[in-house]
Amino acid sequence: MRGDIKPDVCVIGLGYIGLPTAAIIARAGCPVLGIDISQGVVDTINRGEIHIEEVDLDGLVQAVVQRGLLRASTDICAADVFVIAVPTPFAKDGNHTPDTSFVMAAAEMVAGVLKKGDTIILESTSPVGTTEQMRDRIADMRPDLVMPGTCDGQGDVSIAYCPERVLPGHILEELTHNDRSIGGITPRCARKALAFYKRFVKGECVTTDVRSAEMTKLVENSFRDVNIAFANELSMIADRQGLDVWEVIRLANRHPRVNILTPGPGVGGHCIAVDPWFIVHGAPEEARIIRQARETNDAKMHHVLARAKALIGASPDAKVACLGLAFKANIDDFRESPARYVAASLAREFGSRVQVVEPYAGELPAEFSGTGAELVDIDTALEESGIIVVLVDHDIFKVIPPEERAGKAVYDTRGIWPDVA
Repeated sequence: MRGDIKPDVCVIGLGYIGLPTAAIIARAGCPVLGIDISQGVVDTINRGEIHIEEVDLDGLVQAVVQRGLLRASTDICAADVFVIAVPTPFAKDGNHTPDTSFVMAAAEMVAGVLKKGDTIILESTSPVGTTEQMRDRIADMRPDLVMPGTCDGQGDVSIAYCPERVLPGHILEELTHNDRSIGGITPRCARKALAFYKRFVKGECVTTDVRSAEMTKLVENSFRDVNIAFANELSMIADRQGLDVWEVIRLANRHPRVNILTPGPGVGGHCIAVDPWFIVHGAPEEARIIRQARETNDAKMHHVLARAKALIGASPDAKVACLGLAFKANIDDFRESPARYVAASLAREFGSRVQVVEPYAGELPAEFSGTGAELVDIDTALEESGIIVVLVDHDIFKVIPPEERAGKAVYDTRGIWPDVA
């Protein structure tokens, strides 16, 4: 990767992070092969189209595909740099155990085509030690190559960890402009990864060791989870004491060193709702506040459901409008969404009385099947529903004036309507 020679890049995993990352690398002039297990995803991208919603991503993918800089496949090929961006979900054991099997499967794919001088970068959010485990898996498959950190020398390949820091709806901008923490198995590995990221990242790239980089990503999202938990716990206390939590927070935040976040129906998404458990898994005795924050935010979800049921039960003939399914405003991502959980739970109990308004969904998720609940637009919901449960603060909901809500029972979990206590 010296001079202006553009490295051949292989991005494994073409989801919410992998596809935007592949497109941005291609925009920088590097030939990129994207790998995904879904033939449908591969075909979509090769047509210059996208399978996820993200601002400006469609135009960028179309442009780099047309220029021949990005193509997709289900089969891996040799490259100079491999970027792994696959899911790291929970194992199906009910204990929030991290499942790194997708990372290891990607590592095995890379091992089959790896050559001396290549660089492998893991971007998937992972428990501390995962990158080293990935190296060891590759070492087992490729005894002909010396792995970094396993001998006195530098190794035949470079392996690093570099997590993203992005906000859905702003992914392209943030992949380009946000700072990056780059952890190498050795300092030389970190430098090689740094040289690669500087091709397309305008933010500051800071090098460190691999385990610190892994922990940094988990700490960032755990910090946010703990702060949200404080706001959500405060909202439950306010409910118990008959207080307006929005007024309390507004007044408390007038203190020059207080900045309480906004409560909601819980915490969702594949980062904040998941990553703290990776820390808890690695240090269960020490991670007390982090564990409690996760439990508090999950408890808020059940608190909201109980309050909504009580409101609905008080008006047994009224239709119920559940506003929103996404885990945050103005996106189509429903992963780990507390809004989705609450709405689906209400649909199972109240059936055809439930109307769901989600402008970013073309159909209801599978768990609504057979409940009788229907997906409607906001105008229909306002005309037909006597009860409104606000679960997501989409912009389209914020602008509904008081007169269109007049006479309806409202439970606003997001505080989008100041006139509603």
